[in-house]
Formats: sequence, C-alpha cells, structure tokens
Amino acid sequence: MTVSEEGSFADTVQTGLLTHLLELRTRLIKALATLLLLLVALVPVANRLYSLLAAPLVARLPHGVHLIATEVTSPFLAPLKLAFYVALLIGMPVIVYQLWAFVSPGLYQREKRLARPLLVAALVLFYLGCAFAYFLVLPAAFRFLTAVTPGGVEMMTDINHYLDFVMLVFFAFGLCFEVPVAVVILAALGVVDLARLRSSRRYAIVGAFAISAVITPPDITSMIMLAVPMYLLYELGVLAVRWFGLGAVKSG
Repeated sequence: MTVSEEGSFADTVQTGLLTHLLELRTRLIKALATLLLLLVALVPVANRLYSLLAAPLVARLPHGVHLIATEVTSPFLAPLKLAFYVALLIGMPVIVYQLWAFVSPGLYQREKRLARPLLVAALVLFYLGCAFAYFLVLPAAFRFLTAVTPGGVEMMTDINHYLDFVMLVFFAFGLCFEVPVAVVILAALGVVDLARLRSSRRYAIVGAFAISAVITPPDITSMIMLAVPMYLLYELGVLAVRWFGLGAVKSG
C-alpha cells in the first residue's frame, strides 16, 4: 500500500468514525428530548402519580395512619423523582428504538430477524413484571407486613423510603420477567441447546425459588408469586428457542 493509499484509507476510517459519532449524538439527543418532554408533561400530575403508587400500602394501613415525610424537601422531591421514573418507563420504547436504529445497520439480516422480536418481547415482559408487582405482589406483601407489625408500633413509612422500595421491586420483577429473552439469547450464542434446556428444568425450579427468596419481601406468598411465573417464563423461553430454530444439539 502506497503512502497516498494509506492516507486515503485513514481519511475514510476517520470520516466513518465521525459519521457514527454524529449519528450517535443525534440518537441520544432524540432519546433525551423524549424523556424531557414526558417529564415536563408528568410533573403537573406527579402528586397524583404518587398517590396511585402508594395505594397498595395505604389501603392496608390501620385507620388514621398515613405515609410521612421525614425531610423538608421530600413532599416535593419524591413525586418529582417518581415522575422521572414514569417518564423513563413510558419513553423506553423510543429510547430502545433509537438504540436499535443506531446499531441495526451493522447487523446481518438473520441477526435483525432475531433481534426485533427480542427487543419487543423484552419491553413487554418488563412492563408485565412491573404490573405483576404492583397489582399482585405488593398488596400481598403489605398485607403480610402490616399483619406482623408488633403491638404498640405504628407502621408509618417515609415517602422517600417507600418510593425506593417500590422502584426496587419493580426493577427486580421486570428483570426476572426477562427470563425467556435471556434463554433465547443464550441459545443463539450457542451456550445452551434445546436438549440441555429441557434437562435443566429442575435447576430452573430451584433457581427460580432461590432468586425469589432473595429479592421479594420477606413472606412466602411473595416468594411463590415470583418463583412460579419465573419457571413458567423459563418454559416459554424453551418454546421460543424451538420456535426460532436455535435449539439444535451441538455436535462434537
């Protein structure tokens, strides 16, 4: 390669890198703009959002007991922080699309056919995990926690601590509901095959109960309510591996 050819090649690489960086910046700006617009729209109803979030606990508190704010700025900051979390959840499809639009030109057609449904499934399953936690797990957990509160002790929870606890539960359940996506990705990478997935069902059951015991509130009901769906989602992942044709047994 001559000096002029080397210079031309270096210029091409530099131009390509600059183009990718500019596109990445554009995608990030669009994602951040979406998040900011949603946040601005949600700020006026932030207190209402917090009331909805607190409903599973408030409905099970003794009569006359309420959530409390132990810091001066908590009544303002806690609803604002919740509005940001809600904006992030609502805007997640746009954020994921911007990420997909940036990386998809470098993927092969077969990778695109697999990645598209996986991205959609990941979003839907995460939302389902959050909804499952809000409508089923949190009411059961708070019913247990209020029942075991010692006599003479009033359960008065700080609004910031409550928000952090609920968001942690949402995030944990959302991630746990990604089991089918994780199974398909492992099969696509060749880490597991269909035969191994089928023979590992007993380990999946044990793992589901072990994970649920760690991340759920300290009651057996919440643990079972996460462990059973996790195992069923594992079976769904096995079916998805078979559907995508990723489960061929590896030879040699």
